[in-house]
Amino acid sequence: MSKPAGALVVVMILTPIFAAVDVRLKPDTTYAAVTTHVPDTTHVPDTTHAMDRPNARRVEIEARAASAQTPATDAIVPFKIHVPDEVLADLKQRLTRTRFPDEIPGSSWDYGTNGAYLKELVAYWRDKFDWRAAERRLNELEQFTTSIDGLNVHFVHRRSKLPNALPLAMTHGWPGSFFEFTKVIGPLTDPVAHGGRPEDAFDVVAVSLPGFVFSEKPRERGYGPARMSRTLAALMARLGYTRYGVQGGDWGSSISRLVAINDASHVAGLHLNFCLAGPPPGQDPNAGVPPAELERMRARQTLFENERGYFLEQSTRPQTVGYALNDSPAGLAAWIVEKFRAWCDCDGDVEKKFTKDELLTNVMLYWVTSSAASAARIYFENTRDAGPQNGRVEVPTACALFPKEISVPPRRWVEARYNLMRWTEMPRGGHFAALEEPGLLVDDIRTFFRTLR
Repeated sequence: MSKPAGALVVVMILTPIFAAVDVRLKPDTTYAAVTTHVPDTTHVPDTTHAMDRPNARRVEIEARAASAQTPATDAIVPFKIHVPDEVLADLKQRLTRTRFPDEIPGSSWDYGTNGAYLKELVAYWRDKFDWRAAERRLNELEQFTTSIDGLNVHFVHRRSKLPNALPLAMTHGWPGSFFEFTKVIGPLTDPVAHGGRPEDAFDVVAVSLPGFVFSEKPRERGYGPARMSRTLAALMARLGYTRYGVQGGDWGSSISRLVAINDASHVAGLHLNFCLAGPPPGQDPNAGVPPAELERMRARQTLFENERGYFLEQSTRPQTVGYALNDSPAGLAAWIVEKFRAWCDCDGDVEKKFTKDELLTNVMLYWVTSSAASAARIYFENTRDAGPQNGRVEVPTACALFPKEISVPPRRWVEARYNLMRWTEMPRGGHFAALEEPGLLVDDIRTFFRTLR
């Protein structure tokens, strides 16, 4: 398909509308800085709510604008990451002062994050991890913010240089971030440079969910997946896309599903690498399901029963654990990295799939934005408003089934809930598909959308 007519309008908006704006977070009170420099002084963005963190202990924003004129509320603001040196120094001090708890000898990871591994990771983080290098790599992505539903939303938007690129909205979950998509954005937007075909090009929009990393934290109850799905649909409309694909895993799967239901007239297709489906209605939901699929599902369910602690805590008392995660970088790393290890196809060795630098870059995004508590609240909000659960997705849907995913439902169950057009059982991989097995995921996305353009 060709680019939507509105796409040109977006390009025109990005360059002339903003004055030079320097948004800096003060030392010792803030965990992230945003600097945008655009040479026109006709308009400036309204920074009243930009990166506002009213519930975070150390958050304060100082905004300097070249003009007092307020732009339209749908303005799109270029975004760059810059964490102040003082924040990095404070982090190093906290890592140095880490009080590690005792541990049952020989318990490995049975009780949670292994002490020996965490000490190794903390030492690497303190002495060797280069945040500035990670920051430069992240800033190679075209990042923006815009205000939707009262919140400043951060997103990556890379347009393909190839004609007829299909817009694709990609959405992460917890404990991930937009960083998960850094290995797939290039192959999707520039397939020729990565061994693909020019007709498989996408324009990629990778949003940071509200409350996660550089997106603003909700200041009221009820900002769960259903509301976030409306934010995503509104963002795609604001970017001028009248027909687009959606892709997601973890919470991104739930949110993308709701977009496909509620914005079906604009959604070309839904691609999931986390395929959630309960038993279909009827007397015997297992009728016609191959025994091997039932056995596989039950095996994953049994394994996950010992992995639900985080889910119960964040669904009921996210604020309580948030205090610890927001104050201790070692505690935050333990909370997040344990899930990367448990949910990857790595045989218990997390660094078979993710380097220390990759693990810590993701953790840093939570740390420098003080967003551990606000991100965890998505679980609490979901228990109160998860959106329509029984509606069937009628847009064409693909399920990429990675063997070490948390949930692996039978195909028949998925077919009852979605207009399933593609079912791929992957040879390897786990929960964080875009970061763990980017090649497999990219190939499946390309193949699925090839017939939907």
